Amino acid sequence: MTIDWPALAHTALPAMVALRRAVHAEPELGLHNPRTAEKIMDALKGLPLEIRSGPSTSGIIATLRGPANGRTVLLRGDTDALPMPEETGLDFASAIPGAMHACGHDAHVAMLAGAARMLCERRDTLAGTVMFMFQPGEEGHHGARYMLDDGLIAPLPDAAFALHIMPNAPWGVVAGRTGALLASSDKLRIIITGRGGHASMPHDAIDPVPIACEIALALQTFVTRRISVFDPAVITIGQISAGSTDNVIPETAQMFGTMRTLSAATRHALHSGVPPLVQGIAAAHGASATVEIVSGFPVTVCDGHAVALGQRVTTDLFGAEAWATLAHPIMGAEDFAYVLEKTPGAMFFLGVAEQGSDWRGCCGLHSSHMHLDESAMARGAALHAALAERFLAEGFA
Repeated sequence: MTIDWPALAHTALPAMVALRRAVHAEPELGLHNPRTAEKIMDALKGLPLEIRSGPSTSGIIATLRGPANGRTVLLRGDTDALPMPEETGLDFASAIPGAMHACGHDAHVAMLAGAARMLCERRDTLAGTVMFMFQPGEEGHHGARYMLDDGLIAPLPDAAFALHIMPNAPWGVVAGRTGALLASSDKLRIIITGRGGHASMPHDAIDPVPIACEIALALQTFVTRRISVFDPAVITIGQISAGSTDNVIPETAQMFGTMRTLSAATRHALHSGVPPLVQGIAAAHGASATVEIVSGFPVTVCDGHAVALGQRVTTDLFGAEAWATLAHPIMGAEDFAYVLEKTPGAMFFLGVAEQGSDWRGCCGLHSSHMHLDESAMARGAALHAALAERFLAEGFA
């Protein structure tokens, strides 16, 4: 018997909306989201799930075992918020100053919990095991890596899937691509040390400010002349700071930025090439420079078989018009990449712009005005459940 997942998800939507709004009103940051974890556990109460958590995060792995000892599939939803104010004016807006669910993780939690309930209610039809991964610390805190290191996902599943909402994409459209979906992201910190002095006598000083400007431009030349255009990189210097007043040449200048790539090879080229470039320019002017590269998330790489399965399931559930293949990767980063380094799988984007609206004009992720059409969460939950059921029954066939 074919399960009508969209109809079941539509019935489950009110509970998903209630959970999403409860999580939205009390956003939590970083690796420990105890209030959110409590809400998740309440939503899963009474279900035939094996629960594992800790010790490094408040993350939860809830495992559903079907009657057959077959494949295992993991479904992931992240739980943490962003350190920013909310300006939506919603009745359930953040009650926590300086924190907001502006990246949609509240919806991710709700969709995954909804899928868990639907799959639990049809446990006898499953040809294997489903792991529901409720993961904190996605916003730069490496939560997925910590959960892997804690052994919560051992033994590894045979496949893994995640959904991420997109508020400025058409309602209900699912998008994905084979290969690099999202970039790696590393932080770049540079300190240039010269010699301070009077602004009227720069010849008696070593001014780090023009050196910093030269380095910022040289980094752009490095990208265009040392990195292949077919395997691109983006280096952005987002902050340069130096000095305390207008008539003093400062001793030091600081530069902060990010480096993003779409392959491990190009990422390595930046890690190995940027420090000697920066230090060489500083030395040419009689100054010195320290370079610190703080490794962030790796490239999010989607398996072709997993993407093909996602496309088949999406079109079977919602029609051909509900699927879109992304022509290019997105240069944002995502720590689900750590899971996809270990097991084949894919992340998909779900459009949640208001039905009937001009989705191109909607606020994007990380906006203090970001909002979504909650009815699209039914599609997300249905897709989660159908992906799990189909993969357990057929694999990537």
